[in-house]
Amino acid sequence: MVERILCEIAAVTDATFVEETKDGLVLIDFWATWCGPCCMQAPILEQLAEEVREDELKILKIDVDENPNIAREFGIMSIPTLLFKKDG
Repeated sequence: MVERILCEIAAVTDATFVEETKDGLVLIDFWATWCGPCCMQAPILEQLAEEVREDELKILKIDVDENPNIAREFGIMSIPTLLFKKDG
């Protein structure tokens, strides 16, 4: 039987963003707690996390209210916004 390592959705901050996104393919969800569409999108990302191995795709969330620097750096003007990064 093949062991399947499931992808988990981790929260990142301005301080941990660069380290967490430096390797592999990463999907970053820019969101906020008050954002209705963000809350509607969350179950879809959770389902994706259950279906994808972390070595294939790492899924991260960053709250733009608590971590404005990374959102500003990438020009995030509205949420939810999904961003893919590959090897940093």
